[in-house]
Amino acid sequence: MPDVSARNYPVGTLNRVKRRPDRGHYDHETVHRLLDAAALAHVSYVVDGWPFCTPTLFWREHQRLYWHGSNSSRMLKSVSSGQRACLTVTHFDSLVLARCGFNHSADYRSVMAFGCARLVDDLAEKRQALKMMVDRLFPNRTALLRQSTEQEINATTVVAMDIERASAKIRCKGVVDEEGDYALPIYAERIPLTLVCGVPEPCPRLLQGVQRPIGLEQYRDGNPLETAVLAAHRSTYRD
Repeated sequence: MPDVSARNYPVGTLNRVKRRPDRGHYDHETVHRLLDAAALAHVSYVVDGWPFCTPTLFWREHQRLYWHGSNSSRMLKSVSSGQRACLTVTHFDSLVLARCGFNHSADYRSVMAFGCARLVDDLAEKRQALKMMVDRLFPNRTALLRQSTEQEINATTVVAMDIERASAKIRCKGVVDEEGDYALPIYAERIPLTLVCGVPEPCPRLLQGVQRPIGLEQYRDGNPLETAVLAAHRSTYRD
């Protein structure tokens, strides 16, 4: 079990940032913030000697990560049996055009979290996990919904993974050239990138009079998705 009193994840050969170690971060605050601001993760694992990497929705509770999917999922059949896994998220912040191809780069914030995945087979934990899967993105929404049937719950697999080790890696430097290259007549720039919410599109079959809930105000046109997701997570969870 992870040390809930610790403020940093243990650093070892598995999670130490080796290339550009100055960009590495291991503190809970940085790692958790980047996880909580992301809705989509990629989970890596090995099946029959072959590597796989699968995108999935996920959520964090303290030092535990959850993700879910269909019972027929190859990924879930594999990692839920106790196999070690690596979950990653990336926030892509900019493209960087330098004066030399070697110095072209990108600004980003990423996390790699390592642990041993297990199947959530306790019914109460599974129900709570499926509830928080929704409420993590849309606070208190589950209370407004038709409750999932036993068949729907049984058709869904939930996996939990305690974070044993993790690291964040952050580049936020923009254009960085060799000192002598700044005198060259070559154009350079940083192109900021932001994933934003669009105009909500209500279901065309909404019953008359059904209004958009107040709790969705973060998901408004032009608001960065990262801002909306992080606000929703913090509204739902209290570390």
